Amino acid sequence: MTTYYVRAYATNSAGTVYGQQVLFTTATSPDGRPCPGIPTLTDVDGNIYNTVQIGNQCWMKENLRTTKYADNTAIALGNETSTTTAYRYYPMNNSSNVATYGYLYNWPAVMRNSTSSANNPSGVQGICPTGWHVPSDAEWTQLTDYISSQSPYCCSSNTSYNAKALASTTGWYSSANTCAVGNTPSGNNATGFGALPAGYYYGGYLNLGNFVYFWSATESDSSYAYLRGLGRDYAGVGRNNGHYYDGFSVRCLCD
Repeated sequence: MTTYYVRAYATNSAGTVYGQQVLFTTATSPDGRPCPGIPTLTDVDGNIYNTVQIGNQCWMKENLRTTKYADNTAIALGNETSTTTAYRYYPMNNSSNVATYGYLYNWPAVMRNSTSSANNPSGVQGICPTGWHVPSDAEWTQLTDYISSQSPYCCSSNTSYNAKALASTTGWYSSANTCAVGNTPSGNNATGFGALPAGYYYGGYLNLGNFVYFWSATESDSSYAYLRGLGRDYAGVGRNNGHYYDGFSVRCLCD
């Protein structure tokens, strides 16, 4: 918050006359800053994540990279797909990618036997650390609606062009499409969310540098759940469907 003091004045040959002093304050947006009182969180593996406040939501600023649930139960490293067994996967099947991009997880791993939730908040801890939860489709919509309501976050003043505000400034392949994530990525990440293009797993590994998809806790159809996706050639955040056996990234929300 910043306080300003203003006083009008007039000057002529007789001297200077001052009006009444007026003060006003302006609120400083918390967007892009660490969440108040929660600058970091630590998972059961000891991984430390930064946080970011965007609107009224407190998000993890990095992709989840835990190998265990909060109660220390291990999540198996996968080399096959499954709609029932919880798996984590290396991005592009390379362990060295985890430090930057986090793991990719299938939906059984993300939900850990929880039922689908369309609530806001979702109430599904699932794979997230204690005090955090898997965001529902409604919570992802809250995020994208907020971004679209803030003109500085919208490319070319188009409320549908909101992806650059969430995308990281590095890691994306280039694009010639105006307002796409891969077009002048130095202008990305106005919110501080920092979405990196971790690609995905579907029985093979694809699209590191091109796409990122994030799970929600909300089913969209039998064997499918809602995602949010960003792609290098796209200006908007996509609302997509992911099959339970696919591996995608995870961001958790503070309870």
